[in-house]
Amino acid sequence: MASEAIAQVLAGSAAERVLDRTLRDHRHLSRGQRQALKEAVFNVGLWRRRLGFLLGRDDATPPFLLYALLHGLAGVPAPEAAALAGVGEGPPPVLVTGEAPTLALRASLPDWLADHFARELGPEAEDFCAHLNVPGPITLRANPLRTSRDALAERLRSEGVTTRPGSWSPLALLVEGPRPNLYGLPSLREGLFEVQDEGSQLLGLLVEARPGETVLDLCAGAGGKTLLLGAEMKDAGRLMAHDPDPERLDRLLQRAARAGLTRVQVLRSPPSPNLGADRVLVDAPCSELGSLRRGPDLRFHSGPEVLAHFPPLQQDILQHAGDLVRPGGRLVYATCTVNRAENEDIVTAFLASRPEFRLVRPGAGWLPAACVRDEFLFVAPHRHGTDAFFAAVMERSAG
Repeated sequence: MASEAIAQVLAGSAAERVLDRTLRDHRHLSRGQRQALKEAVFNVGLWRRRLGFLLGRDDATPPFLLYALLHGLAGVPAPEAAALAGVGEGPPPVLVTGEAPTLALRASLPDWLADHFARELGPEAEDFCAHLNVPGPITLRANPLRTSRDALAERLRSEGVTTRPGSWSPLALLVEGPRPNLYGLPSLREGLFEVQDEGSQLLGLLVEARPGETVLDLCAGAGGKTLLLGAEMKDAGRLMAHDPDPERLDRLLQRAARAGLTRVQVLRSPPSPNLGADRVLVDAPCSELGSLRRGPDLRFHSGPEVLAHFPPLQQDILQHAGDLVRPGGRLVYATCTVNRAENEDIVTAFLASRPEFRLVRPGAGWLPAACVRDEFLFVAPHRHGTDAFFAAVMERSAG
């Protein structure tokens, strides 16, 4: 059963879907067996390159990869690991000893991606890639329309969930201990919080939306940052959200109602250039290299072409966004990737073509200096415990 599921993941199927389907087909499994299956599927999916190195071959079958995981990484004695993995008769394989010679093999990344991170991050690449192999924390954002962060922590404690304050966002709580069923909590149904990475929270906070303003979330998705903007505006003003996916906008409206937001306007078509918004957030479509720790197999689902795929689209979106900002207004451009071509280069080209905009320091007066690099927001798992995010804050001249 485990070998079949692992084979599907190695062939390109999404690990989460494979696991869900396998567990549905084997409802008789005990809780311990279900957890063991999940660990096997996810960890072989994640560590496949490192495991191949330990076995001394790139074409190892799922049972042998599982054996390498159990014996080489988890320290299970070889005979027991071989029996659990089902590698067959004969002596267990002897694993390669010593350090893997490349970053790609040490961190279990495609060669192109390890090379990219080495170019982007230099001496920090090793630490960054190591943190991609550690699951990210479950992070909540208190909804200030309904509660405070401290009051939310107390409420969650009464519901059996222990948290601690985040380090960077004043709204963040990090869940401690075993993963709870958050979606079964009354506090979520009452709109007291949303699940949102702390770095993502910072993107919304950089807009510094205020009550009574006209604010646009141009690439809203399912609306996590839209909800944050509405809370910052105290549900007073004009808050618009656009996304090309109508189903996402429908989910946004449902979440907005739960959060106590009454003034969210979804735009099914792109806004016209004469909008005159006080503030526009562009959380642009991107290669999403900053959130690879959220899925054990995400790194294997794209190739090097992804690095050049998004910049033309990002530049078009940013140019359109610039037309929507009133004189004196603010424009925030953000991604969840680590790729200069999608981040700094996009902003530099935009500013060169639009002299009425200037770059300003993100979060002046409140954002810690540790979150700022070269006048841009930059947070990453190895530095901040967040997913990796980039943001530039620009303001349009009043004249």
